[in-house]
Amino acid sequence: MRKFLDTFKHIWSIEELRKRILYTLLLLVIYRLGSYIILPGIDAEMLEGLRGQTKNNILGLINTFAGGAFARGAIFALGIMPYISASIFMQLVSIAIPSFQRLQKEGEEGRRKINQYTRILTIVFTGVQAYAYLNNIIGTPGNAAALLFNYGDAMSKSMFIITNIFLLTAGTMFTMWMGERITDRGLGNGISLIIMVGIIARMPAAIVGEFLFRLTKGGPILFIVELVIWFMVILFVILLTQGTRKISINYAKRIVGNRQYGGARQFVPIKILSAGVMPIIFAQAILFLPATIGNFYTEGNAPGWLLSMMNPNGFWHNALLVFLIVVFTYFYTAIIFNPVQMADDMKRNNGFIPGIKPGKHTANFIDGVISRITLPGAIFISIVAVLPVFASMANINQEFGQFFGGTSLLILVGVVLDTLQQIESYLLMRKYDGFMSNGGKLKGRMTNGYNQVEF
Repeated sequence: MRKFLDTFKHIWSIEELRKRILYTLLLLVIYRLGSYIILPGIDAEMLEGLRGQTKNNILGLINTFAGGAFARGAIFALGIMPYISASIFMQLVSIAIPSFQRLQKEGEEGRRKINQYTRILTIVFTGVQAYAYLNNIIGTPGNAAALLFNYGDAMSKSMFIITNIFLLTAGTMFTMWMGERITDRGLGNGISLIIMVGIIARMPAAIVGEFLFRLTKGGPILFIVELVIWFMVILFVILLTQGTRKISINYAKRIVGNRQYGGARQFVPIKILSAGVMPIIFAQAILFLPATIGNFYTEGNAPGWLLSMMNPNGFWHNALLVFLIVVFTYFYTAIIFNPVQMADDMKRNNGFIPGIKPGKHTANFIDGVISRITLPGAIFISIVAVLPVFASMANINQEFGQFFGGTSLLILVGVVLDTLQQIESYLLMRKYDGFMSNGGKLKGRMTNGYNQVEF
């Protein structure tokens, strides 16, 4: 315990790290305060219809990611999801359209242009989602008492929608800006941290709600059993996130003058889940589209197929979720690893994989290893993603079931491990021990110079 406390003292003693932590906390506090600033023309206490819609459907996940701002009618109600949707679209366009492929290869200048296009597209996506969100609030009967204007008057309704579209768009763009500032000047990945903070904000109420629920049905012993199973699921997710397949590399000996260079053996660790939480976030962002479309319908008038896609416990919703997770896992792994480049780098540095010829054979070997470990990784993460469905079938409270597995848990574990890895790197650079008691290194997502792609 003392060594653990000493680690926190070392963290606080590093000036740069301390400033980054404080800067990150400041922006996250601002984000949480913004999630309680209600849109004009709405009484948040009376939004019964909207709160009812966020139960037992995909809108509940949106509300979880937004830290409850979605159900409160706050300026940050849409959160960061429009930006993620725009990023998905731009990355797919960068693969399909040659001109955008060339932009990606132009280095920093190309990335700057793509980021600018992503921001413009975010404004468009946010505007569409904001209109759908506001139209849903007006059209849901349970929200009539919450509307502080004459919603039967066309002029009043139009002013309400136009004004709040601008506010919701500004809220999303400001959230995106804070995420980028955290990434540049703070600690960890800003967008991921904002999502994580929104999820954590809902966790205490979910745990208390499950405890109270078990006091009336099943007793506290069953609640303790649920916590133990939850802890085991968390351990499984950590093992899945940290698992690696090491590829051995030998470097040939070279004699330069009177000195010998090379002759060492190293490893390239290939993570079982190299893409991290990005496939989950991307898959969930696409599955938010049915909820956006559903907001254009008044309550109960949406078509059956749309309602089935909006039901997180439904078969088709989860089948599509698993499919998208597998697709995006392969997609992001292909972006992260370039076997041809890795083989060329090894050959250039006189490195080789034992028993494999340099060049094309090495690239094929690495590609085969990546393909073999990506599939089980994608399957395992898909199983974790649908665990809330089984939790619901086991009569676990819906709010707590979202943290029992699924997207929320995967994002929490992935973001926490990435942030701890960045803190660990600061400690190790100054010859302090890391978070592990034996002074070892916490396995992060960035290994041996092959940087992982994140927001």
